[in-house]
Amino acid sequence: MYKLLIADDELQIRNIIRKYAEFSGYSVSEAENGMQAVALAKEESPDAIILDIMMPELDGFSACREIRRFSDVPILMLSARGEEYDKINGFEIGADDYIVKPFSPRELMLRVDAVIRRSNKNHQAENEREVYSFSGLTADVSARMVFINGEKAELSPKEYDLLFYMIRNKGIALSREKLITDVWGYDFYGDDRTLDTHIKLLRKSLGEYSSFIVTLRGMGYRFDAPNEK
Repeated sequence: MYKLLIADDELQIRNIIRKYAEFSGYSVSEAENGMQAVALAKEESPDAIILDIMMPELDGFSACREIRRFSDVPILMLSARGEEYDKINGFEIGADDYIVKPFSPRELMLRVDAVIRRSNKNHQAENEREVYSFSGLTADVSARMVFINGEKAELSPKEYDLLFYMIRNKGIALSREKLITDVWGYDFYGDDRTLDTHIKLLRKSLGEYSSFIVTLRGMGYRFDAPNEK
């Protein structure tokens, strides 16, 4: 049974999510502020965390940063605000997904299922040594590390997932729908801005090698790089 931590200062929201989560077979813990969320994340090691952004004592962004200091647990951010700035901020600090209120509880649980499946696959892959090198860019999939000209790059969890997936499919045209489905693990819901935002952040992280990610206008993206050394 997977463990889900729900952190939201609104009792009604927590009750709704708990109802759907328990129906889906999850055990559930609750926090009503960010400080409690960080403490429970340490104590209980949940399989996924749902974090509301606007919470007392410690907001969701700050709580996410604290949790990322000791855990790579999948984190889904909840917010009443859907501005691109807030989404980028969430992704940059390590959130795996961003859901805008009001939301569909069924869709939320599909996304929780998806990030857990993806996390499990990544952990299984860590047991197999898999390293790719292109010019000054090195991606150590098994160690979940990326180096640029010998310097370790700091990527968010989803940036790692996206880069590794594109590298494994080097030279192949990848549609937005396929990237969303295979990297996020859930059916495409029509908001391709989530993908585009992560591509923008990933290119920023890759610095001089950002050109390895090629935009296919009206279609998606492709990873193009010189042959491996």
